[in-house]
Amino acid sequence: MVLSEKIESKILSADALLKRIEFWRTLGDKIVFTNGCFDILHQGHIHLLSTCNEFGDRVVVGLNADASVKRLKGSSRPVNDERSRTVILASLQFVDAVVLFYEDTPENLIHYLHPDVLVKGGDWKKEEIIGSNFVEGYGGKVKTVPYLEGFSTTEIIAKSK
Repeated sequence: MVLSEKIESKILSADALLKRIEFWRTLGDKIVFTNGCFDILHQGHIHLLSTCNEFGDRVVVGLNADASVKRLKGSSRPVNDERSRTVILASLQFVDAVVLFYEDTPENLIHYLHPDVLVKGGDWKKEEIIGSNFVEGYGGKVKTVPYLEGFSTTEIIAKSK
């Protein structure tokens, strides 16, 4: 499948992303990081991702790889494979970069990238957000976006059955 160059250019390895972030920082851009499985993209995800733009200039999404999703969500997940989820996220106008991570949490990736702002949905308490102490330790910010009730991948899957 041939994708537009613009979409492909947003899908990066951690090393390539770090170089891109270094470039963005030379422009004075503030880097916002969020993460998740984003298995079946829904309105709650769009709300979270579009709100990230309010906290900085460049939105980076750490995406759980398939094996990680399976460990976290069970053997029937993900519904959409990592390539599909990556392409969908990279096609969104308010997402500047997507990077896969293979661990169960993005902690190593957060330590590697040093985002200026770490964002999670409002269903997470600040003290539960992986990487929050690290980000605040170097002067970064941790933000939560209000959770939209009634929008979850688990609910979508249950309805489809």
